[in-house]
Amino acid sequence: MAFAWFIVRLLAVTIGFAALHAYAWWRLCRDTTRPGSKWRPIGAIVLGALAVFGLLARFFAPSGAPMWFQELVGWPGWIWFGVFMYLFGLLVLAEPVRWFLLRRKRKPAKAAETAASEPDGTARAAADPGTGNTSRITAAADGSAAGEAEAEAQPETSDISHVTGHTRRLVVSRAIAASATTIALATVGHGLYEGYRTPPLKAITVPLARLDRRFDGYRIAIVGDTHFSALRGRGYCERVVEQINRTQADMIAFVGDLASNEADQMRDATDPLARLEARDGTFFVAGNAEHYVGADAWYDRVAELGMTGLPNMRVELPGFDVAGVNDLIVEQRHLKDETGPDLEAALGDRDPDRAVVLLAHQPSMIEEALGYGIDLQLSGHTHGGQMWPVHYASLIRSGQLSGLKWYEDSQVYVTNGAGTNGPPIRVGADADITVMTLRSGS
Repeated sequence: MAFAWFIVRLLAVTIGFAALHAYAWWRLCRDTTRPGSKWRPIGAIVLGALAVFGLLARFFAPSGAPMWFQELVGWPGWIWFGVFMYLFGLLVLAEPVRWFLLRRKRKPAKAAETAASEPDGTARAAADPGTGNTSRITAAADGSAAGEAEAEAQPETSDISHVTGHTRRLVVSRAIAASATTIALATVGHGLYEGYRTPPLKAITVPLARLDRRFDGYRIAIVGDTHFSALRGRGYCERVVEQINRTQADMIAFVGDLASNEADQMRDATDPLARLEARDGTFFVAGNAEHYVGADAWYDRVAELGMTGLPNMRVELPGFDVAGVNDLIVEQRHLKDETGPDLEAALGDRDPDRAVVLLAHQPSMIEEALGYGIDLQLSGHTHGGQMWPVHYASLIRSGQLSGLKWYEDSQVYVTNGAGTNGPPIRVGADADITVMTLRSGS
């Protein structure tokens, strides 16, 4: 059954992707060149190859395939995904502009020049029937009718510029194609830089009414969605670890989606996590990415690295309780062999007079957690939208995109995350490692 569903998805995505690329070829190659141009088949080959890489990245990066293969197809495939998303969107948005420019009436330059050079030639011919000009008038009329018919039969050559020799359709198509391509490439170039630079530190102060005054100023480094993978290996992990340690936090909270691959595949890449430093330790809850590949194996792996996993568990720190729950994706996708969130197990028997901080990958977990009197929930999952305008879809899906928000007497903080999922690109949603300072409300 699973294999059959994979085939269905593969066919659906392939057919859809091919159709979208056919449209892009039409606008970028067919409309911008003359019939017989060598650029038409060249464009078809290039777009076809990029589409294949995009499909391979979609289905195999990440996957259980060898890491070298994931890296080979992942880089060009996912980057092209990002470029194509913006390029296709810009081409579609340009359709009304194309329609207006191609239908805007313009006085034919050649006819205007003829009328200007011989303002009264026709009148003189009509006024002298004895000179035989009548036949010339009739011939001219016949020629004009034939020309109009030819212009209707060949609309692309009916509006030729006397300066460039190009049709209006060709000029408009080239201008739109060049503009869309330039904007898409510039956007993705910036997005790649934002996606791969060391995540900057983001400071925020949050009051907790039940936090004992002795722990006023307590600092938590919040890290989410690092998505270590074939595209984000050991080098990136080392930079993230160095940045986290710069915060000198009292506690480090990983709020899910640590990696996109299986734990055994990412052993070398995640080894630097053993160098994390915090007085009260590092805590981790699984996100949807871990549940897709086996959350239990990841809980074992982080324990090897000196981190404390919180699979529906709670730990009592000196100043407050820190609890964690597995991700909602287990229930949403009915994942077999995975354990979903259990708030009762994590919070059911705690001391209600103590403040509690809950680690839950998806911010929407707050809807179920409100009844347990939590003070603060730390989440990720949204990536802050990652690539505008995906922000809007992420907001609808998760209810909260980024930052701090009140829900009755509880607060939820959502980090933009330190990595990316799919295209290694961030546009309008900068990565972050949040440094949260807790303030006592008592």
